Amino acid sequence: MKLDLSISPCPNDTFMFDALVNGRIDTEGLEFNLSFADIEQLNKGVVEGGAAISKISCAVLPLIADRYAVLDSGSALGRGNGPLLVSMGGVDISDPSLKIAVPGKHTTANLLMDRVFPHLKNKIPLLFSEIASAIAAGRYDAGVLIHEGRFTYAEKGLSLEADLGVEWDRLTGLPLPLGAIVVSRELPEEMRKKVERLLQKSIEYAFANPDEGAGFVRSHAQELSEEVLKNHIYMFVNDYSLSLGDEGRAAVMSLTGLDNKIFV
Repeated sequence: MKLDLSISPCPNDTFMFDALVNGRIDTEGLEFNLSFADIEQLNKGVVEGGAAISKISCAVLPLIADRYAVLDSGSALGRGNGPLLVSMGGVDISDPSLKIAVPGKHTTANLLMDRVFPHLKNKIPLLFSEIASAIAAGRYDAGVLIHEGRFTYAEKGLSLEADLGVEWDRLTGLPLPLGAIVVSRELPEEMRKKVERLLQKSIEYAFANPDEGAGFVRSHAQELSEEVLKNHIYMFVNDYSLSLGDEGRAAVMSLTGLDNKIFV
């Protein structure tokens, strides 16, 4: 059976899915039509009824909970790994007129801005990979960086204003749920469970054999520095990626306001 699978080209996703899509583990008869898209495009895709399996921002879950369920494996959660609010320096974050670039309306980064800085309402969606350069060019007062951008902003002369993950921790005491992998509820429960099990095996394989998927990861990454790639992977792929556990599930429910029916 072939299933449509959509993920981002970011190192944490390609690291986790490499073994599953490139035949490094037994997929138990499943094959995957793999496609890549920016996170906001992925969010839009599931809202409109897209791939059977997709990476999404946790913030979009309330819009799709009736049609998709969250897999126990594949999520990006953690502490101290949140989106970063950056500027060229010298801005007053208390100023409600600031023009802020965010990586998409439905992203967790945008939802966190609402939670942490509710007075900053002048937010403009922009492709995540263009935000740092747009701030440096003076088109925005500040912006929210995700993915590799959080590791390279200083090289572009940008200054950190706030780590939204740290602010979330202060507010809730929970890890920050950034992204998750969802599966269509149209698939039989047995199939959803199989996908969940296979993704966990794929992540376990990646941890045990990190060099095998390095070429696949590098071929899709925005930043090619080995240090940036490794930092990115090991910040966003962790024990919560193998299994959300009780704490991870509590974090997802706290962010989204949903109950445990959201999970496979």
